[in-house]
Amino acid sequence: MAGAIIENLSGRKLGVLIVFLMICQVVCFLVGALIAPAPSSVMSILGTKCIDKNYRKDKWYWTRGKGKCQSIIDLQDPVIEDLHINANNMIFTFQAPSPKSKYILDYSRWQQNLIAMMHVDIYYDEEAQFDPQAIMTLEARLGYRNLEDPEDKWTEYASSTEERRLDCTIDPLHKKAEYMYNCSSVPLFELGSLHHDFYLLNVRLPINTAEEPQESNINEDLGLLVDMWVAFIHQNGGFTKVWVSLKTIFFPTIVAIMIWFWRRISLLSRPPALLEYMLMMLGAALTLLNCPLEYLTLVFDCPWMTVVSDIRQGIFYASLLSFWLIFTGEHLLDDIERNRIRVYWRHLSAVFGGCLCLFIFDMCERGVQLRNPFYSIWVTEVGTNLALAFIILAGICAGLYFCFLSYMIWKVFINISSKRQSLSVMSSARRLHYEGIIYRFKVLMLATLLCAAMTVIGFILGQVSEGQWSWDENIKLEYTSAFFTGVYGMWNIYTFALICLYAPSHKRWPKDQNTQSSTGEEIEFSRLATEPSEMSSITAFAKKTAME
Repeated sequence: MAGAIIENLSGRKLGVLIVFLMICQVVCFLVGALIAPAPSSVMSILGTKCIDKNYRKDKWYWTRGKGKCQSIIDLQDPVIEDLHINANNMIFTFQAPSPKSKYILDYSRWQQNLIAMMHVDIYYDEEAQFDPQAIMTLEARLGYRNLEDPEDKWTEYASSTEERRLDCTIDPLHKKAEYMYNCSSVPLFELGSLHHDFYLLNVRLPINTAEEPQESNINEDLGLLVDMWVAFIHQNGGFTKVWVSLKTIFFPTIVAIMIWFWRRISLLSRPPALLEYMLMMLGAALTLLNCPLEYLTLVFDCPWMTVVSDIRQGIFYASLLSFWLIFTGEHLLDDIERNRIRVYWRHLSAVFGGCLCLFIFDMCERGVQLRNPFYSIWVTEVGTNLALAFIILAGICAGLYFCFLSYMIWKVFINISSKRQSLSVMSSARRLHYEGIIYRFKVLMLATLLCAAMTVIGFILGQVSEGQWSWDENIKLEYTSAFFTGVYGMWNIYTFALICLYAPSHKRWPKDQNTQSSTGEEIEFSRLATEPSEMSSITAFAKKTAME
């Protein structure tokens, strides 16, 4: 009886393969720990208060270089009274990135994306009208400039009038002059592609005046707002280079092993088994994830790259979670007729339903941001509660999935242990053969459980890390590069190992010979004839014990 390579490969060669894969896994962790910088960096910029009595919405205001605006340091500047400046004549200006040590910095396309979070400084003032939960209406305009452009040439990227809800508190003991409210940061904009060298942000807080009529009570409850900060968060270019390098290595590797695997399947006289189809599906999803599309952002402006990355990640998660359910189900060794996809329709429906909900939630925000980067689902109370509910529910579902998968693997171990009792009536060679297969299979199942645990932890940390700026900036989550590269490498190494070990073997073990030679060396099994065979001798073992 022929089976998979995991059953017929000699112990020495299997050991060499395992050591090689473990070395690759360690290298993936070390690359993230020793070579790659932190995944992202934050640059906080204090807004410069530009003033213009003749403000125009189509005019740009910048603070460095030729044609810079007239600015003030604080609200006590005598220019305000001399020119009768009000909030409609004041523009908070941010030029990113800021100079460092007198050197002009510019963004690199390797930095991939840009997220902006806004924070305001509001002093306590008994005479000022202030609502801690006030709605702040702002006119935001985002522009860009490249190195070859003149200093005064700014091109509009996006503009919008948005509302942001404040969430401010103050200690009762600090309700006195010169103490500030503690206000939470609010999301301002998100760019899925960092294609240009410099970015300029103009923000104005309009009020209702006779010269410029606005909605009544607009921005009247903001109190003594003196300063505005914007934290610009971008992916580090060094991390992107390491990440794309790993993709460049893994992409052709997985493609090559899939071609080799399918060629072996096509040589068999039987149709492919369900598990073999699932391995091809998993390999295809991983290949889609591995495809280094990030190279396109070095040449083209790809604001949709973040959405595409989320879709690829979601397809891989759906494939991986589905594969694990079928992989363990096919080895339960029970009386249910398996090897059919419809047997698992309940399990797969739950997986695809959960992934579909995450996709809809993601498109509700990032899909809209393709048209308006200033849009955010977190700016309203309903949106914030909905987003929090999705993140918490996703974490709970991930934990429940892991518990269910652990239960299935435990059932597999119990069933195998019960069927091992029939080994005593077999011949010595056959007993040793099946004992070796069972041991190898248990090790592979434990590796599957470890991979599932790391995947679930990575998914939960990823959701929390992505949302921490929006819903609780006090959470300090260190989502290190080593964990990123380690888990990503683990997915590829695990898939590579499964495809290799579950490929049809061209060898078989001898029926009436000992598994060791007279010198004690372990021998490999003879070449496979062309007769039909089961995919795995574990399945044959289950059928044999059931008949006996």
